Amino acid sequence: MSDRHAVVLLSGGLDSATVLGMARAQNFLCHALSVDYGQRHQAELDAAARVAAALGASEHRIMHVDLAGIGGSALTDASVAVPEVSSDGIPVTYVPARNTLLLSLALGWAEVLGATDIFVGVNAVDYSGYPDCRPAFVHAFEHLARLATKAGVEGAEFKIHAPLINLSKADIVKAGSRLGIDYGMTVSCYQADAQGRACGKCDSCRLRAEGFLAAGIADPTHYR
Repeated sequence: MSDRHAVVLLSGGLDSATVLGMARAQNFLCHALSVDYGQRHQAELDAAARVAAALGASEHRIMHVDLAGIGGSALTDASVAVPEVSSDGIPVTYVPARNTLLLSLALGWAEVLGATDIFVGVNAVDYSGYPDCRPAFVHAFEHLARLATKAGVEGAEFKIHAPLINLSKADIVKAGSRLGIDYGMTVSCYQADAQGRACGKCDSCRLRAEGFLAAGIADPTHYR
């Protein structure tokens, strides 16, 4: 068994499942972390549990943060409609400071575990334009991790792994398929139903479907 521990942020979607598969392929002992932040549906957290078990995470934890209490996003405020057509600018599905908060939880757990490797499935190619998915954000958080923790000031060199950040969605699908990941167990839709079936209309569904099409791989997504 590997003694290289890593915390892997796992939403239950296609990207984070791919990242967990990549981390396992690098022989990391993976501690999967999902966050119930008040998102629209439970289906992606159910998917995260399936993915963690299927891909061999050493453990899977779900932490709770009430971002619905802040609001400001269609993903945390049911009164704000999820867009079903593309638009200019950063869409209302952006959740304020979400990745900063999620990475902070992962960093805290990593420090307790004595781990210095954190994996996150952010992407800055086929994405919705969220500012906390860009390389500059990942680099800045890595710098923060080394400054803001006891382990960091004592010499630990935290590494934020974002292996998908410069890949197209098609390349992500191909990479995961080579690892044998069953994408049928993942949920990417912003407004999936209780069974995890996708709407096929939101930005996330569109990017996912285009990725499978461009990759030439059959789309296993369950649509309603």
